[in-house]
Amino acid sequence: MASPSGGGYPVERKLMKQWFLRIIPYAQRLLDGLNEVDWFDSLKEIQRNWIGRSQGADIFFPIHDHDEQLEIFTTRPDTIFGATYMVLAPEHELVEKITTADRRERVLAYTEMAKNRSERERMTDVKKITGEFTGAYCLNPFNHQPIPIWVAEYVLAGYGTGAIMAVPAHDQRDYEFAKHFNLPIIEVVSGGNISESSYDAKEGILVNSDFINGLDVKDAIKTVIQRVEEMGIGNGTINFRLRDAIFSRQRYWGEPIPMDKGTYRGHKI
Repeated sequence: MASPSGGGYPVERKLMKQWFLRIIPYAQRLLDGLNEVDWFDSLKEIQRNWIGRSQGADIFFPIHDHDEQLEIFTTRPDTIFGATYMVLAPEHELVEKITTADRRERVLAYTEMAKNRSERERMTDVKKITGEFTGAYCLNPFNHQPIPIWVAEYVLAGYGTGAIMAVPAHDQRDYEFAKHFNLPIIEVVSGGNISESSYDAKEGILVNSDFINGLDVKDAIKTVIQRVEEMGIGNGTINFRLRDAIFSRQRYWGEPIPMDKGTYRGHKI
């Protein structure tokens, strides 16, 4: 990225040690508390969206020829048999570990470019489709089918595990990515026309899905979560979009909240 000052020097995004105010453990209490405050419903809805409660499952996929496993969070574990590729965020720690030698130069150049774009840019720039294949594969834990692992900037490191199980038949952004890179699209929930677009509705009967064939979406989600817990490869979980509050003060100024016991503007802490 070019420097905004016009000097032409590269600007890099780097990890820095920061103070955080832990708020994630209180996310559910914040949601529940919205029922007790006298606010407009529209404002409450904004707050609910900001907190972003998602119920689903963490599932571990073994990576072929590696000791590591790929952990993903999904709200649609029922669609696991429709996962035709995986996507890592450019910042994901496994990118460098699993990328094959023949793909390394392209992947590292891509991740360097993507890391220096803001998350806002990456979330809003939906028309531009970019990504690189790492050369690595993970295995579907139920049928052991190989699934290619890609890296793409539309996946963010700060949400979930920084990796997704891409199901193009039932997620529009995955669908557009799969179309762009000519990846398979497998229908696993009946009710749509995947030749035209993804079918994102959370209703329908499962097809092409082994032991959950014939179940409706809600029952299939429960069944898959139960199965992954029995197999020890995952668990049902709740995720929040909310992140801990960061203090980005200028260097050497210190933080606005005292970190030891004392008083602050007359208030005991």
